[in-house]
Amino acid sequence: MASNITSSSIPNRDISAALQQQVQSSIDLHSPLLIRGGDSKSFYGRPPVETSNILELKRHTGVIAYDPSELAITLRAGTRLQDVESLLAEKQQILCFEPPQFNQNSTIGGVISAGISGPRRAFAGSIRDAILGVEIINGEGKIVRFGGQVMKNVAGYDMSRLMVRSMGTLGVILSVSLRVLPKPAKERTWVMQVSQNESLVFCKQWRQMHLPISATTWYQNKVYIRLSGSQMTLKAAEQRLLQRYPFERLEDGIRFWQSIRNQQHAFFKGINKPLWRLSLPINAPVIARFSGDLLTEWGGAQRWITNNAPANIIRAVVAKHGGYATLFDGHKHLPEVPPFPVLAPELLALHKNLKRKLDPKNIFNPGRLYRDL
Repeated sequence: MASNITSSSIPNRDISAALQQQVQSSIDLHSPLLIRGGDSKSFYGRPPVETSNILELKRHTGVIAYDPSELAITLRAGTRLQDVESLLAEKQQILCFEPPQFNQNSTIGGVISAGISGPRRAFAGSIRDAILGVEIINGEGKIVRFGGQVMKNVAGYDMSRLMVRSMGTLGVILSVSLRVLPKPAKERTWVMQVSQNESLVFCKQWRQMHLPISATTWYQNKVYIRLSGSQMTLKAAEQRLLQRYPFERLEDGIRFWQSIRNQQHAFFKGINKPLWRLSLPINAPVIARFSGDLLTEWGGAQRWITNNAPANIIRAVVAKHGGYATLFDGHKHLPEVPPFPVLAPELLALHKNLKRKLDPKNIFNPGRLYRDL
């Protein structure tokens, strides 16, 4: 089965050829190239290169292949995320990693390049778990393909994964194949009053109970848990939960999780401090220094803080607990601070070597991920 999600009357083969020609011209001229889709994540990562040489992907849209029975879909990179999810919803399917949609122009190519997953990620898999294959324009101006369109075809699978969170620095993503999942028959959200420390303890207990959890969040002394599955599965799980914990039903669970996923929740609104994303081991304790403006997800493995402490202090404290800190949105507050964790010399060398091989003229989004890449 094939579908056609497109916002342009121009044939996509012509658009692909025009994109390839612009890349080739940029290579010939050694001209830095800003790759842009929906421009919904320009705040994320290092500032885009200042150039008038912009490669626009928003017209390169559409479904190339979609067979719901194969649980896989192949899309052009400029296809809007909201259109993809609407199509999947018609077949009662979803993207397992629940990517955020920061505005209606978010594209699937931008989703892959930024590599940001949502509330379901810890329980159903990440973007890297879902990606099956990609088609890109490389640094020699050639269109090359890695991977396949179904999970059983894994040739070049690791190369496809390298495109995730590369911030467009390794090539121009033209299309991507993704694994999808059946949409849960039912989802219900429960909430109870607990401290942050209690929420971490309870999340460990729930993992041991093998409950059908698809999301957890803690904020302002309340822990929220979303259960997903069949009616029978949820009934059995809720009986076990309610026997041990004083939960109350959250009636508008869909709206709540959308606000967490798309960062429209009260925690994310009106922020006047740098926003940090802390990635920590699942067993990391409460960090007393960051007990103020805080929201946690994924059973405590992802913690969001807004904090004016020096970046080196935040990163040192998080590293002491076995994690790392990303300056998620801080251009206006801390323009000189690298948004992503500083790489060890041997890892930086690997990144530089990969960049040289895939983008020898250094034209793709230079400096967007790290200053020297």
